Amino acid sequence: MHTIAWDKLTPELFLQEYWQTKPLLIKGGFASFTDTIDANELAGLAMESHIESRIVSHDGNSNWQVKHGPFEDFADLGEDNWTLLVQAVNNWSSETDSLINAFNFIPRWRIDDVMVSFSTPGGGVGPHLDQYDVFIIQGSGQRRWQVGLPDNNLQTILPHEDLKQVSAFNAVIDEITEAGDILYIPPNHPHNGIALDNAMNFSVGFQAPSGQDLWSAFADKLIDENRAETRFGDKGRTLQQNDSQLSKADVGKLRDFMLSQVNDDALFKTFIGSVLTQSHHAQELLIPAQPIDDTILDDLFSEEELVLTPINGLKVLYIEDSDSLFINGDCFDISGVYPGFVEMFAKKQQISTETAKYHCDCLKNKQLLTNVLNKGYWYID
Repeated sequence: MHTIAWDKLTPELFLQEYWQTKPLLIKGGFASFTDTIDANELAGLAMESHIESRIVSHDGNSNWQVKHGPFEDFADLGEDNWTLLVQAVNNWSSETDSLINAFNFIPRWRIDDVMVSFSTPGGGVGPHLDQYDVFIIQGSGQRRWQVGLPDNNLQTILPHEDLKQVSAFNAVIDEITEAGDILYIPPNHPHNGIALDNAMNFSVGFQAPSGQDLWSAFADKLIDENRAETRFGDKGRTLQQNDSQLSKADVGKLRDFMLSQVNDDALFKTFIGSVLTQSHHAQELLIPAQPIDDTILDDLFSEEELVLTPINGLKVLYIEDSDSLFINGDCFDISGVYPGFVEMFAKKQQISTETAKYHCDCLKNKQLLTNVLNKGYWYID
């Protein structure tokens, strides 16, 4: 298990002084860190059609190329100036997925995925901005990182239609990172990383839904729930002198009508729990060939050497003061379920058959376990 060596800093101080405010380099943040996946395994993932990957390369000058996977081979790339980037590697590598646990001082619903890159000397994607927070863990090799502060005067550069960069910036961090170093970069901070030799990087990225994303998804939720059929009403209207005017009172009533949908507590909690746990990347659900029922579950409980294991990359949360558990966008009723049992799922723990049997003396617990297994989110290992 990876734990951040904060030195004189603490998670509380980090959140107060750095989170979404200023960049930070934690030298030796992960002691004795070794790559959770090697370059050959990463290349193998990039050959899969359902896994998002790209190769960014340049000729040492201003000529950049971007190619999107899946890739058949890498033989013609040369020995320098290119980078392979693969999204959501945590969905396919349990060791990579475990990196997320080190950042548990930030709620899990904020985490998106772990992107992994392999770079040859000179490799990188150029100076750019991201709209989200990211912790970049240096694996094998070395990389020179330069990080600046937000600057409205930065110019956008498009050296390739699929690559957005920014103009030169003043760096407040200019360091060479080595294995185990952790670089935190807040949103909209320009940064540029150039590999000094063959280098691996592990980027824990955080999701930051836009207002447009949330409103669009909420509109879809209203349609799914047939709430979009609800009509505005103005019973008790008083006489208005100017019929071409939209009065302040009517503006307020229309706003209140729209907000009444968002202020529906049960509806909003179901919506937000679902949208924040939706997976944006491919995953392998391990749905049982035969649906789990009470008979199969009872047989399972007799096999003491088995464990129930979560698949990689699950997004799980439960809402405070709510009877719902959300896994990858699905909502599970947890009313009457033991809180400790819910916590095992929320923390994506392995569950021994002995522990499962103990908790399943409660019908609600048993129903939850059955539903989660049949969805393929936990599997019999």
